[in-house]
Amino acid sequence: MYKNRSRGFTLIELLVVIAIIGILSAVVLASLNTARDKGNDAAIQSNLGAIATQAEIYYSDTNNTYGSVVANCTTGIFAQATIQKAIVATDVSNGTGVIICGAKATEYAIASQLVADSTKYWCIDSSGTAKKLSSAPTAGFTQCP
Repeated sequence: MYKNRSRGFTLIELLVVIAIIGILSAVVLASLNTARDKGNDAAIQSNLGAIATQAEIYYSDTNNTYGSVVANCTTGIFAQATIQKAIVATDVSNGTGVIICGAKATEYAIASQLVADSTKYWCIDSSGTAKKLSSAPTAGFTQCP
């Protein structure tokens, strides 16, 4: 009775399989973006940690002073080459995020906007504090609030 029927998949079966694959790939890609954002946040924290280490070396080498800094993170302690490289790496990690610096002779602080939650900032300062802030610090700050 059905001797001439060809074997294979119908068009509807193929479309259903393609739709299922599309849905699964969308879920996986959404998960990857979240992981990428968290990875960028980890890179920001690591780069700011490197700045803290280098800042203590700078402080020791400059007769125990950090120098004064304006808001653009390019003078005083933040003009030091290794620290500048870490700032650039932080800027790359946070994309279009904000980096805020402040220093005076005996204190410094730097904060960077995070990627996974752009309302939060990671902050480090000369007292050894490293913490997440719920809002941007004011320009010229020298301690993590």
